[in-house]
Amino acid sequence: MAKDAWPFIALLGGITAAFWYAGCASSSGVLYVFSAIFFMLTLFVCFFFRDPERKVTKGDDIAISPADGRVQFLEDIAHDDFIGGPAKKISIFLSVFNVHINRSPIEGKVAYKAYRPGKMLPAFKSHASEENERATIGVEGPAGRVLVHQITGFIARRIVCRPEVGTPLAQGERYGLIKFGSCTELIIPASAEVLVNIGDKVVGGQTVLAKLKK
Repeated sequence: MAKDAWPFIALLGGITAAFWYAGCASSSGVLYVFSAIFFMLTLFVCFFFRDPERKVTKGDDIAISPADGRVQFLEDIAHDDFIGGPAKKISIFLSVFNVHINRSPIEGKVAYKAYRPGKMLPAFKSHASEENERATIGVEGPAGRVLVHQITGFIARRIVCRPEVGTPLAQGERYGLIKFGSCTELIIPASAEVLVNIGDKVVGGQTVLAKLKK
């Protein structure tokens, strides 16, 4: 389980215990009901912040999925400054039932990092990428450069993005998460061959999204 879950678990667990003890003291069925509700919320947080071990798919010429979810959009970009030319964008929508850990799609070093505050549009909207809160890292590796956008959704308002510029990342290494529903985007050079289609289910650290050309 991701360490970011513990503040939520402590808060909800404390409220659960408080309602339970109050119910025991007063024999109030209503307080027991509230205790049960907060207990279920505590279990949901444990489920949401799960962080399963993965056998990472590795290769210098591939970009693996930075997140669990479904491919929502595939788009061409006329120019991306970090990529240094035309690019392709793969958008992955994460529901509240997906694992929300983000992983590095390639091995390399963080060469760029940015954060932008924004709106709370549903993450599955095509324009959410440009208007919602977003954190970005650019990773430079053996096959070139890729960008990863962590984008909040209607529920999510907290992005965890730990690496700084200069931080080395292994392919598939955990580097952050987005809390409670979100979108993750991978930006790759236009020369790369996209290997997924819209609607495909992808698994962070395992599904190969694209073949990169050096």
